[in-house]
Amino acid sequence: MSEGNLLAAHLDHRRVYDDFSYVYPVISRRSQGVSIGVNLNPDKTCNFNCVYCEVDRESPPRRRSVEVDMLLEELRAMLRIHSDGTLFEREPFSAMPLTWRTLRDIAFSGEGEPTTCRFFEQAVEAAWRVREEMELPELKLVLITDAACLDRPGVVRGLRRMQKGAHEIWAKLDAGTPDYYHKINRSHVPFVWILRNIFKTASWCPLYLQSMFLRISGEPPDEAEVFAYCDRLNEMKESGGKILGLQLYTIARPPVMPWATALSDEELNRIGQQIHEETGLPYRVFYGKQWN
Repeated sequence: MSEGNLLAAHLDHRRVYDDFSYVYPVISRRSQGVSIGVNLNPDKTCNFNCVYCEVDRESPPRRRSVEVDMLLEELRAMLRIHSDGTLFEREPFSAMPLTWRTLRDIAFSGEGEPTTCRFFEQAVEAAWRVREEMELPELKLVLITDAACLDRPGVVRGLRRMQKGAHEIWAKLDAGTPDYYHKINRSHVPFVWILRNIFKTASWCPLYLQSMFLRISGEPPDEAEVFAYCDRLNEMKESGGKILGLQLYTIARPPVMPWATALSDEELNRIGQQIHEETGLPYRVFYGKQWN
């Protein structure tokens, strides 16, 4: 499979598979293989309204509630579909090279913020149970989160359960200042709350930060904003927050807002290098028009 075809397959990021309500497979360039998504927000509930989001929140949701028993059965079925090779009998998975067919993780993501789901803890337990049944202890449980609800007791219990096995936490941080945060993420949650939750969680549960850099109406983030972002990272580090690394990316799938567009590879590389020089943190970049 060529790099162009891999990117095209990644762009096919539909959160539906046949008649499944919550579970879906994707080709993940960050995980570099197959990721089984768990959509805990079929109602599209989210704390953020990011300008780069590709979720259409105007159309009615297919389902408004989460039934954990059904989610559990869908996870079992999806892992069987992967393990017996049925998944690779259809596009876009049939075109994947063997090196990309490995099942990398079960990821709590979907059409909103997974930690807003009141059954988050139970969903973690369901994924844990299926991982044990399939004897896949190395299969990671991944949480992709905007960090706004990381302080909730049920979420903390879910994270502590994840910590007992292979896992990763990917917390979103797209800004260094409140003004830019509200411009990009358009959230009612105060920026200081997001920073506090990331730091408090990182103090006992090491995590990765995922950060989107993009153009708004043709304008990239200015240098002062990137330096402010670096300052926030250094403050977390100096206060004992354990940041494992950074995932720096730009727009790869068409957002709902057409004026939100991707940075060039060169621009993203330059920002990545600047952040590394200022913070010393390891990072990976994920380009908008090219597979990496």
